[in-house]
Amino acid sequence: MLDEPTRILIAAAICWLNFMTVDLIFKLPESGGVSGATAIAQEVEKGGGALNGGYMMGNIVSSPDASAGTLLASCGVFCAGFFGGLFAAVLVYVGNRICYDPGYAGTTGCITATFIVYGAMQVGFAASDFIAGMVIAILTIQGISYVHASRLVARLWSVRCRWLRGCR
Repeated sequence: MLDEPTRILIAAAICWLNFMTVDLIFKLPESGGVSGATAIAQEVEKGGGALNGGYMMGNIVSSPDASAGTLLASCGVFCAGFFGGLFAAVLVYVGNRICYDPGYAGTTGCITATFIVYGAMQVGFAASDFIAGMVIAILTIQGISYVHASRLVARLWSVRCRWLRGCR
């Protein structure tokens, strides 16, 4: 059995991969999808960051994305098990509709995170490890350095564009 700090760091890495993969698949760095996202992206760019990374950051702030979905799924599984995670997905879906979000990144991230967290619980992790881990994962994109985080997201976006084509 792993110690709690180690489990939290592993959970943070898993959460980060889940929410970044889902957000990149749903093209959050491509443009501002909801009200306010473009304004945030332009401010990030003015501050020395990358515009595409700013778009993703703006979309994250303005509507429930996969990071919010992953955090809420972890909380839902913690409170009520597997079905608590699925109920969290319903709440994220409603939140996306309230924000007039045209995509389903948040809902998809919540559903994938529900399966990930529940599966990890079967091998010795706790749902609380994923709650703490997701907070750490969100801080890497939204809280530590918006300039460096936006540039990292822009690099990941360019890799995604090369592999899947169809990017602006």
